[in-house]
Amino acid sequence: MKCVISVLGKDRTGIVAAVSTALGDCGANINDISQTILGEMFSMTMLVTLDEAVADFNTVHDRLAETAEQLGVQITLQREDVFQYMYKI
Repeated sequence: MKCVISVLGKDRTGIVAAVSTALGDCGANINDISQTILGEMFSMTMLVTLDEAVADFNTVHDRLAETAEQLGVQITLQREDVFQYMYKI
């Protein structure tokens, strides 16, 4: 299952590492990643593929929520088809 992840918050060391580690622990593959820093604001968008045999959507969602709390950032996980539908013109 392909998913879109967005991360937003105050820039600090270790955000990419922590999110990548959480995803790796869940068996997810990062297909594409884009990040930027605007002043002190960190923004990252990832396209990932979940391995549902290792961790289903809800498990990954919960793990990312824990990571977000530890980092003090906002992390949103959406199924790619839902994301595409939401932004279809």
